[in-house]
Amino acid sequence: MSSPLSHIRVLELSRILAGPWAGQMLADLGAEVIKVEKPIEGDDTRHWGPPFLQNQQGEATTESAYFLSTNRGKRSITVDIRQPQGQAIIHQLIASCDVLIENFKVGSLQKYHLDYASLSAINPKLIYCSITGFGQDGPYAQRAGYDFLLQGMGGLMSVTGEPDHLPGGGPQKVGVALTDILTGMYATTAIQAAIIEREKSGLGQQIDLALLDVQVACLANQSMNYLVGHETPKRMGNAHPNIVPYQTFQTADGFIILTVGNDSQFADFCEVAQCQALLEDPRFTTNQARVNNREIVVEQLTTLIKAKTNDFWLQQLEIKGVPCGPINDIAHVFDNPQIKHRKMLNELTHPENGKVPTVSNPINLSRTPIVYHQAPPNLGEHTDEVLTELLDYDTGVIGKLRQSKII
Repeated sequence: MSSPLSHIRVLELSRILAGPWAGQMLADLGAEVIKVEKPIEGDDTRHWGPPFLQNQQGEATTESAYFLSTNRGKRSITVDIRQPQGQAIIHQLIASCDVLIENFKVGSLQKYHLDYASLSAINPKLIYCSITGFGQDGPYAQRAGYDFLLQGMGGLMSVTGEPDHLPGGGPQKVGVALTDILTGMYATTAIQAAIIEREKSGLGQQIDLALLDVQVACLANQSMNYLVGHETPKRMGNAHPNIVPYQTFQTADGFIILTVGNDSQFADFCEVAQCQALLEDPRFTTNQARVNNREIVVEQLTTLIKAKTNDFWLQQLEIKGVPCGPINDIAHVFDNPQIKHRKMLNELTHPENGKVPTVSNPINLSRTPIVYHQAPPNLGEHTDEVLTELLDYDTGVIGKLRQSKII
């Protein structure tokens, strides 16, 4: 059974998260992804721990959990691209590649003759995806950009966290590097679009992706709330700017999330909560009215919900079809029966400890399902294999390159 992208070869010259996330997505979809890493050191995230994967003797290896999270399905080769012989290897490999992913600072690959102009001259069909903090042009183009920085500059932290006037209020980043991940997802989409376009034109192109652009684009309704309503959105904790009630509530023994998306669901909630009087109050009959009277309705619901337990609300509201749920920690997430049923935890064979756990790709294709064929690789695990298969290097040539620390 052929995977959707089994005809595509990708050379990944990226580190950390955004580029590798795109590479992993393409690998999951069947592309052959060759990850080029710096000799000895490798991808920065290999060292971002603890925790580190344990070997079969229970000892910590050099494989960090962070690196394992974003490099499944790839082959790793080590090449020193600073050296002319290393650059020559990349030039030879690029002749048979469809895609290159890189996240170096703007212009820094030009001195190594690995920029788009240099490589597209070798392979005019090459799709060259450049990921930077601020893009290939503009007043900030030369700045380094990291996820945390871009969450702040791109507006996400201005709408994340408790309101400033409450305890714990103030700027708050999201608990994962979401700007990087979203950029990786946009890169995957852009690369596939360029592949499809190439079928018509026969030509590749450069993709310019900036973390700042992605973060601004992903503000979604919050951006439009500002552009249409002319008021700057603020931090609202767990509340929603456009829907009420849509937030966390404390119960008699914990917390639940209540996400009432329409007036019919609000009526069903009131039936379970035995607060029919709220439905007769014109301040609460429609979502628009509830948003306008947010503090009043939330205060009343807070008192009602706190009177009963988590189990009561979760069970009774589920019966009525009112969206609600618990707040799980990550241990509870992987113990959840739905997550287990959907096989979101997947183990792959790994040379260090026999098996390594990975989080499955959430895409489910009916005819060409995702096949996991390679655990996140050890540093340089496939250097000899790739150079032999694709470039016909013999053991003597490979030995000299290794002796010269080119690979």
